[in-house]
Amino acid sequence: MKSKKTIVGILFMIGFSSLLFWNFGKQVGGYMDFEEAARTRARAHVVGKWVKERHFAYDRAKNTFSFYMEDEKGNVHLVVYPQPKPPNFEDAEEVVVEGEMQGDVFYADHILVKCPSKYNDMRGVSATSAKE
Repeated sequence: MKSKKTIVGILFMIGFSSLLFWNFGKQVGGYMDFEEAARTRARAHVVGKWVKERHFAYDRAKNTFSFYMEDEKGNVHLVVYPQPKPPNFEDAEEVVVEGEMQGDVFYADHILVKCPSKYNDMRGVSATSAKE
């Protein structure tokens, strides 16, 4: 009797663990460029720069912010984000978008804006002259 309960318990734990890892794996995408994200159709993190020369806009009716981004391999795609423009977006040195490609458009769930550090102005200044 104990062995049946033990086997059922082990099978339940294996099934639950498998389901957990499968769901976790689907939600966490790796770092890719736009082309790889389009090819794999997986959730992805894409690192790049905002293309300031291209159109960007916030649509109040749809509550979406859209802009063009160039990934590290030079691919440029429209990014649509279902939120207002992130703070400090214009100051970004680099942008990381998390989401998925649908056709030629990347739909981002999250945007990470990497801005220059306030300490960058201190480069080239020695510690003693900074105290003065």
